[in-house]
Amino acid sequence: MSAIFYHSTKQKMLAEQTREEQQKNHVSPIVTKIVQAGPFYNAENYHQKYILRQHRDILDTLNLSDEEIISSALACKLNGYLGGYGDYEDFLKDTEGMSLTRKQLGYVEQQLKKAPHF
Repeated sequence: MSAIFYHSTKQKMLAEQTREEQQKNHVSPIVTKIVQAGPFYNAENYHQKYILRQHRDILDTLNLSDEEIISSALACKLNGYLGGYGDYEDFLKDTEGMSLTRKQLGYVEQQLKKAPHF
């Protein structure tokens, strides 16, 4: 399900306004639901950083526990880059703050070069 969860009337209004504006750019109706936020529960561990988990070659070298995968900024960034979000130049800028080995960097670079937007 595609959904936007809001916490306040203002957030609801902004979400509805944005949906209406975006609908002008789409032929099919936008089906994203806008609903009031309720309790939040983390998904099961195997859903956390799902794309990164598909790249066992690098994930295993990070030596992160399931809890660390959920909260790690590094895991979050790698999940995004490996999922095709961000480009090679952004990745190079980010690598300065990442504590990755040359082999780990090479793996991510290799994956980015396979991406259609590279």
